Amino acid sequence: MPFRQYPSPPHPPHCSIVPPYLLEALASSDDPHVAAHAQATLDVDAELRQGRRTSGLRADRASTPRRRRLAPGTTAGPVRAIHDVEHGTTLPGTLVRSEGDPATGDRAVTEAYDGLGSTWQLWQEAYGRNSLDGKGLPLVASVHFGTNYDNAFWDGTQMVFGDGDGVIFLPFTRSVDVIGHELAHGVTQYTSGLNYQDQSGALNESVSDVFGVLVKQRLLGHTADQADWLVGAELLAPGVNGVALRSMAAPGTAYDDPRLGKDPQPAHLRDYVDTTDDNGGVHINSGIPNKAFHVLATTLGGNAWEVAGQVWVDTITGDIRADCDFATFARLTVAAATARHGADSEVVTAVRAGWDAVGVTTGATAPSGPGTSTPSESESDAGSGSGSGGTSGPATQVSVRRTGGFAGRTVERTVALAELPNGDARAWHSLLADDGLTALADEVAGRPRMPDTYCYGVRCETPPLDLELPELELTDDVRSLLERTLGTVDG
Repeated sequence: MPFRQYPSPPHPPHCSIVPPYLLEALASSDDPHVAAHAQATLDVDAELRQGRRTSGLRADRASTPRRRRLAPGTTAGPVRAIHDVEHGTTLPGTLVRSEGDPATGDRAVTEAYDGLGSTWQLWQEAYGRNSLDGKGLPLVASVHFGTNYDNAFWDGTQMVFGDGDGVIFLPFTRSVDVIGHELAHGVTQYTSGLNYQDQSGALNESVSDVFGVLVKQRLLGHTADQADWLVGAELLAPGVNGVALRSMAAPGTAYDDPRLGKDPQPAHLRDYVDTTDDNGGVHINSGIPNKAFHVLATTLGGNAWEVAGQVWVDTITGDIRADCDFATFARLTVAAATARHGADSEVVTAVRAGWDAVGVTTGATAPSGPGTSTPSESESDAGSGSGSGGTSGPATQVSVRRTGGFAGRTVERTVALAELPNGDARAWHSLLADDGLTALADEVAGRPRMPDTYCYGVRCETPPLDLELPELELTDDVRSLLERTLGTVDG
């Protein structure tokens, strides 16, 4: 169970697999065919980002599948619905295949249907998450979007696939990791809600790359050492000088083509690209956390979706802020690995090695500004596993006190986190890894308190913490965690 279930944002970002800077390069190509289709794709994407096309040109959604009603404790399979837009742009299009229907003979429909299924299987079978929202959200996709449309995207409610122009890009349903990537934006939408700007936006893209390649690796049965770590390897047409859209193993090497340009992704924080394009370089700077995950997975060996992937799942479903930057994310992954495997485990060592390798937890520098941290913050925070800075390691023990109520009774308990159920221990590590509790305590200090309500005290030596929080100021998740820790309710 995730520690916190975030609501879906009212206007999720339009997330596409081909970034605008790459399409802009194609639009300036000497090949008029390539340039025309790239410019048409840019025009459509611009409308999509402004919310005009998907909100204003949606047909009746009566064909959209509904969630299955299940008995408590049971989980059915995916609920898929594939539509054909027939080269138009009105979504979702004509329903051509529902869950359990036979194949239609249309390759794009089959690839979309199978790719949605493989993605659902990764989240359910590897991580116990029932679809993108954890509650059985139906998976909807539309194929044959537009004419020679050079992109695929998640619009906040469904997947949409173009057929490509046939010269640079092939049909986008060909790549199962691209399907997994776009659907992972849906998971982010329902969990961390990472802002689609600057470093948090690069993390948003990187998380999708991570789970996109894990869908493919699990489907193929490839270990971390056997995997190609490429995103979109099946999309580039013959004659394009490149292997994929991105390389997680070697960011910056995926393509070098006269029409596409050269892959601009950095693999180290020292090469961070400070730009206002592409929402602050979200598709560019994602190469840094991508490489960190690749180092983690290959250091551990075996199946990357098992241990390494679970650390990332625990991080994005834990107590993470939407404006999280690289340094904070690194710190939270260390905390997540510590909660599940222990501070002295090889997993924690490998997580640290990943972030060290890309300079997030070493002395490398990156441009200051929105979504960035200084090197000293990166090094101390990511290494500590807490939000207090300069501490020697993650929390091992916490004291919780509850006072007030009608009876005025005090309940107190000091407990080692290792004694708690795994989910609660992980939740505490995530909670203490951020300064959210301290910030909340500072914010409510001095406010009048309602009579006969509870007040909770939290005390911890590492990180140093001693604060009081009124019950009415807490989220349900935090209050429930405090009550379970006190032993006043069952876990």
